Parts: sequence; C-alpha cells; structure tokens
Amino acid sequence: MRHFDLIIIGSGSGNAILDERFSDWDVAIVEKGVGSTSAYGGTCLNVGCIPTKMFVHTADVARSPNEGDALGVDLHRTGVRWPEIRDRIFGRIDTISEGGRRFRAEENANVTLYEGIGRFTGVRQLAVETSAGSETISADRIVLAAGGRPVIPEIPGIEDVTYHTSDSVMRLEELPESMIILGTGFIGAEFAHIFSSLGVEVTMVGRSGRALRAEDVDVSARFTEIAARDWDLRLNRTEKSVTGDDEKVELHLDGPDGPETVSARTLLVATGRRPNSDLLDAAAGGITTSDDGKVKVDATQRTSAEGVWALGDISSEHELKHVANHEERVVQHNLLHPEEPVKSDHRFVPHAVFTAPQIASVGLTEQQAREHAINYTSSTQDYGGIAYGWAMEEQDGFAKLLADPSTGELLGAHIIGPQAPTLIQPLIQAMSFGIDARSMARGQYWIHPAMPELVENALLGLEWD
Repeated sequence: MRHFDLIIIGSGSGNAILDERFSDWDVAIVEKGVGSTSAYGGTCLNVGCIPTKMFVHTADVARSPNEGDALGVDLHRTGVRWPEIRDRIFGRIDTISEGGRRFRAEENANVTLYEGIGRFTGVRQLAVETSAGSETISADRIVLAAGGRPVIPEIPGIEDVTYHTSDSVMRLEELPESMIILGTGFIGAEFAHIFSSLGVEVTMVGRSGRALRAEDVDVSARFTEIAARDWDLRLNRTEKSVTGDDEKVELHLDGPDGPETVSARTLLVATGRRPNSDLLDAAAGGITTSDDGKVKVDATQRTSAEGVWALGDISSEHELKHVANHEERVVQHNLLHPEEPVKSDHRFVPHAVFTAPQIASVGLTEQQAREHAINYTSSTQDYGGIAYGWAMEEQDGFAKLLADPSTGELLGAHIIGPQAPTLIQPLIQAMSFGIDARSMARGQYWIHPAMPELVENALLGLEWD
C-alpha cells in the first residue's frame, strides 16, 4: 500500500490547495471525471459556472433584438450558429482542463494523479479503481472535494428515453427546435434563458407554484410572471411518466386541470444535485454524513474522521464556487498550520442566477425574517424609478432591502434586473464589514445617473424606529 502525506479527492477547488508550500509533500489527487468524461478541474470549469456563463453572455447578445423596439431601434437576429457557439466555449474550456491535468500528471514531481473512483476501505485509506486496475492508498491527511452530480428523479420511463442534464446539454450536436426543462431552480432558469434566446421553444415544468421559489418571495413572484411571458411555464405539476422515440420526448403530467402531456425534441432534467459522498463510501472511512448525503464538517472544515477535511458541494449547504474557494483557503491554512486553525465565514454568502432577468441575493429573505420572528424594515426601489432605468425602459426589475429598524444593520438584499450580480456587491461589502444602511446611503457619493442609484434609493427608502 502506497502511503502519502496528503490525498485530495476531486480536482476542482481542491486542486487549488497545492501551491509552493506543498512542494515537499508527497501528494495524491484522485479524480473520477465529470459526467461521462475524464475532465480535470471539477464542476465549475467543465459543466458549471464558467461554460454556462459563456453561454449566458451569448444568449444575452442573441436576445438583444427584443430590447430594441421599446427604444425605437429595429434589430433582427438572422441566425444562430450553434456549432460555432459550442466549439468556441469548449475550445477554451477543454484546453484549460487538459492543461491542468497535464500539469499535475506530468510536471508536478511530488503529485501522483489517479484518474478513477476512490472508495474508503478504512480511516484515511482508499481503494482507487482506474483503467490500469485497482490500487489501495493511504495518507496522513485527506481532503474531500469530490463535489456532486445531477439528481435524476424516479419517473417511470425516464431511463428508456434520451435525456440530458447540465453535464451534457451544453455539448448537444445540434440545437433542438424545442426543449422541456424539468425543474424551476437555478439550473433550469439559466438554461431556459440560454436556449430560448437562441431560438428554442422552451417548456418549463415545476412541482411548486412559483419558479425560483427559494428566492425572496417578491423576487420569485416577479420572476414567475416574467417566465410565464417568455416560456411555456407549467407549475403545480406532478410527473407521471416519460415516453419517447428518436424524434421526441413526451412528459405526462398531472396538473391543476387534470392529466396533460408536453412534448419536445429534447428533455433537460434540472431537478437539483446530490453530493458524491455515496460514491466514496464515506461511512467506511469513519466520515459522518447528513440525511441528504452532505459530509458533516465543523467550522474548520474538519470531518468526524481524524485527519480528514471536506469542502465544497460535498459538504456545504451553499453549492457555489465562491464558497468552495473560500473553504479551500481555510482547509489549506489548516493543513499547513494545524496548531492555529481558522474557521470558515458563512455569514453573508451571496448568490446569483444568470437568467433573464438576472437575480442576485445575500442575507435574509422576507419569508425567513418572518419565520424566525426577526424585526425588520424593508424598502423596494424599481429600476424604472432611477434615471438609468428610464434610459433602458426597464419595467420589471427592482432592488429590495431588509434592515434592522433600530440599528440600521442590513439583513438582506435582493435584486432582480439588469446587472443584478454586479449591483449587489457593495451591499455584500457593507454587510461583511458592518457598514449600516444609513451610513452607506449618506456617507459616500453615488454617481449620477448610473445604475448604482438603484441601491442608493433603496437604502434611502428604509424607515427607522
């Protein structure tokens, strides 16, 4: 059995742990690949944040003719060259992925790369299955950064038809004329924007009564209204079965008005993700998991097993790359300085949904404040109420803030509209560094007539005790 100083399972954020300070450590990286490929670099690089946002920007450009009419400009999209769109994106992504793999496999003398699935056979001991066979390895320390994978719902017939997930849909051979998207969360909303903007007829199906239901209630309600305008939105549906052939897929549903069937050329399943802890046989390594499969960690990212840490989607409730990167830096420090461990800071974790319109959020939603009986004041500012909003003829977007009415402490911020992920950043900064809403509003200049006036006016609209 070969023994290492450190084993890292996963080549996404876990890969970033290794810098020059680990040059004298004997390290193994175990990478099973993403989806059906042996891609190096994890979910974000290969099938997540980066390629999807490259598609989103393309979709934004393709959608821009829709905005011209209200401004007196006649624009027309004359065509979409899907192979060029796809190949431009993955021509860059695949090159980066392979470069990262080659660097670790061939240029890091102290790193051994195992390409296959590793399963715990004991505490800090793994059996790794690769194309060359099985090998058992062990280490003084192990980091679990193995991410997650798409959930496939148990719908009768789904295994008998061709369907896609976020792992595969971006590499379609050709652009379908129609698509069913099963799921109304982050992934479904982003791909609905991408494919509809490129000319695909999109039907989105969800079990609840609102799309993006985890967002603040007002944001979710507004997005649901917009989604129903742009796509065939089927809510409050239960999937009964799936049938299909080489030409189409049919999803059979129960809805408010009884049984119904929707059909399309392509089915995209976007019903969430699950952690890969089961693939690792985490329990065999003495590692405790929650009911949902998440590896349990303390504030320093330690698991229940001595010498084992975890980070990212396999353990975090926040399935976000910026959270995984933060946790990676915490684990990196704690590996190097076990006598002075630091803790992760998950107080103000923001997220964004790059759909149409864009959405960004940090902190408490109004429904969470009510659920936990937290005293708050709120303020909403429409894009249409600021000068740059007039320039854009923006009618749907708004910013909503929640604050403590006695102290001015910002409790939550939610924006739906153009450039929402950029506009929310100063609010994240204020919450993180303890800048109260009144000081933020009046203690600095706000450029007029730029879009950040949306935030300024929302701050000024808060009422205090």
